[in-house]
Amino acid sequence: MKQLILLFATVFGIAGAYVPVLFGDNDMLGGWSILGGFVGGIVGIWLGAKAGKRWG
Repeated sequence: MKQLILLFATVFGIAGAYVPVLFGDNDMLGGWSILGGFVGGIVGIWLGAKAGKRWG
């Protein structure tokens, strides 16, 4: 279950950091990308825990 949570947190963190780039923010290490990566990581942890309970 730990690996699943880590996988979800990583994937959603990367996706969350990339979302501002899709809206025209060209700075990958800017504040919005860092905030998006943080929020994406938290959502990934939450979804990973839900998936782990369901499948694990």
